Amino acid sequence: MQTSALLNVREAAAWLRIGERKVYDLVAKGAIPHTRAGAKLLFSPEQLERWLAARAAGPQPDAAGAATVAGSIDPLFEWAVRESRCGLALLTHGSLDGVDRLARGAACAALIHVPSSDLSDFNREIAEAKLKGRGVALMEWARREQGLVVARGNPKRIRAMRDLARRDVTFMLRQPMAGARLLFERLLERDGLKRGAVRFHREEAMSGSDLAAAIQAGQADAGLAARSQARMAGLDFIPLVTERIDLAVLRARWFDPPLQSLWTFARSRRLATHAAAMGGYDVAGLGNVTWNDPN
Repeated sequence: MQTSALLNVREAAAWLRIGERKVYDLVAKGAIPHTRAGAKLLFSPEQLERWLAARAAGPQPDAAGAATVAGSIDPLFEWAVRESRCGLALLTHGSLDGVDRLARGAACAALIHVPSSDLSDFNREIAEAKLKGRGVALMEWARREQGLVVARGNPKRIRAMRDLARRDVTFMLRQPMAGARLLFERLLERDGLKRGAVRFHREEAMSGSDLAAAIQAGQADAGLAARSQARMAGLDFIPLVTERIDLAVLRARWFDPPLQSLWTFARSRRLATHAAAMGGYDVAGLGNVTWNDPN
């Protein structure tokens, strides 16, 4: 956009029908889209219009949810929240729980990896079903390898999903609201395996790290988790799918300082380097909008 089409602070304040001091306050908080030309603040009318529309649409998080990210547990995301010092709190009870909390305004965002019914895509199908009309957008976080985590050396010689039907193999499930739990069910369907053929551990793991700890202790022989979680625990890994993890965000909260601080850090070389060191991640598409509520 040409500079002549941009608004200065006085013009932006008049356009928004607020005081100039309020404009400066919003800029200081990182809560309004703007750009700088030297010391001069400039504003795009189109961006301001989208910003206003986003704040008017969808549920507004309650006080506790305004800086809370719900949904899935991902080691790279947890590290980024911690290292960016963005101030976001994590409430990680699973992707499906995150979608529910986001839909009712109990979180400002949710990290999700929910497979479609035919395993051809992730997250868009559930967004269409659960988040339409809520003022939500899906932003790609990463693509990561998901597969079977087994003991070091793979003593049971597990190679594929069909090996889970063996009677000498004990499989540990994730909790019902986890994206990994739904992915497991989809993989059973894809490979024509009956659930009753699998011997399950009596307990369910609340996280990939809990699952890895159970395998390390010899309580289970296999579970479904990310390559990075197997690697951190020193366990073997059999890749099954590459899934897309998205951050589902309320558009009304996107320009709030916590999410903007996290996203600025996420686009840094430091995160890309750490993702490569963890293994199993591809962050080339980080920031791509994969779905946007049309309402």
